[in-house]
Amino acid sequence: MSDHAPLIVTAALDEGAFDWFEGLRQSHFPPHRNKVPAHLTLFHALPGEHEPFVVETLKTACQRRNPVALDVRGPWFLGRGVAYRLASLELEQLRRELGQTFSPWLTRQDQAPFRPHITIQNKAEPQEARLLLEQLQLEFEPFHIVVEGLLLWRYLGGPWALIDRFAFDGP
Repeated sequence: MSDHAPLIVTAALDEGAFDWFEGLRQSHFPPHRNKVPAHLTLFHALPGEHEPFVVETLKTACQRRNPVALDVRGPWFLGRGVAYRLASLELEQLRRELGQTFSPWLTRQDQAPFRPHITIQNKAEPQEARLLLEQLQLEFEPFHIVVEGLLLWRYLGGPWALIDRFAFDGP
């Protein structure tokens, strides 16, 4: 495992939410492309050589926060897949704060506006994705989930390896 492989920061979803999204991902993501579990990415590629600093930054940020409620707003067409749009002012604020700390290292993708989502299908044929979107829209009713903390991963050229979990355990 290279110490210089990129680091990925995701939200740690409550168990019920993770299980629900992971079930959808297992059902609809092309199996040969499904290398990682369902996830809500905050940062896609932080430099691996700065792992100790990233760990301390995440640990400190999580120590002063309580779990965060997220609104699941509905399925979203990605062109060749489907994701669920999510919304939370608290999560956006946390990402903004972390983004300021990590700003020298942010890739173009991580500098772009944050659009929280969980992808359940990608790299499918557009017609297949449209059909799934229509099916999911018919069944969808907005609901809430909880982010319990942050997860730090190492990118391994496809799959990811979990480095650590940081729980929100605020005052």
